[in-house]
Amino acid sequence: MRRLIEKGGDIMEINEALNLAGMYGSKGSLTPEEEFAYIEALEYLISVTKDPSFMVDLGSYYYEQKRFDEARQYYEMADELGDKWAAEGLGYIWYYGRTGEKDYEKAFKYYSKAAGNGQLRSKMKVADMYRNGYYVEKDYEKYCSMIEELYLDTHQIGPRESPMAADVAIRLAKIRKERGEIGEAISLLMEAREQVAYRLTLNPFFGDISVMKGIEEDLAGVAMISKTEFDLYDLFRLMKVPRKVSFQGGGGMHLVESDYDVDGELRITFDGSKFDSIDDFFMKAEINGVRLPQLYYGLGAFRIEE
Repeated sequence: MRRLIEKGGDIMEINEALNLAGMYGSKGSLTPEEEFAYIEALEYLISVTKDPSFMVDLGSYYYEQKRFDEARQYYEMADELGDKWAAEGLGYIWYYGRTGEKDYEKAFKYYSKAAGNGQLRSKMKVADMYRNGYYVEKDYEKYCSMIEELYLDTHQIGPRESPMAADVAIRLAKIRKERGEIGEAISLLMEAREQVAYRLTLNPFFGDISVMKGIEEDLAGVAMISKTEFDLYDLFRLMKVPRKVSFQGGGGMHLVESDYDVDGELRITFDGSKFDSIDDFFMKAEINGVRLPQLYYGLGAFRIEE
């Protein structure tokens, strides 16, 4: 791709880079060769077009790969050029200390900027900061009010069309639970569960897997798992003790087992492959080269083996 930069970038060369960026940007995981081509294509498009959307694409790829210093670099470039989303990416980096240092003042600044640009997820994070008292004074009533507003906003867009609808529903479920409205809390958590499951079929991003685990933990406090009717994500709860579960998918039957190793740590075995934890299992387990969250709607006949 370096040769394209040296030539000055005519239309055919730009189209080549766009095709590579589009092809590899839509894949769930890349080989080292594909990753090299994808990064080179985006770097080329950035150098030729100065379009901040390509900077955000590259920053987001680095973020997913947990290469947070590089993600921050490209988010800052895009933010300086006026991209409406980049400030949200920077908010996440500073809020969670992705580059080694948490800075809630900077996080609040960037989240507020992105919220002002119409980014509802950033508005949610600003609400969180009022709930937690991060940089701003704690204001739980303000937090609740903002979450109620956001729930209505996400449903006007459509839950599946809004990538943050699940996160808002999870927060509203906790508010309802605190008020003793258990039935509505369960309904909201199940709504969020379905939305995150759908997101994971499109992209099994580690952050969404963590969100799903949190939903299961919240459900554990208010709802029991049916021992005869359950699915993939119920394994977060079921495999906390030694247990064997079989299920069907990808043209065959599969077995997942949790058991203690010699050090007393609970490990997961799936079709003969070993995983360090249930989180590791959800991040890496595959059937025919496809990760389990992507196969969610094609998995069934889950059964606890005695």
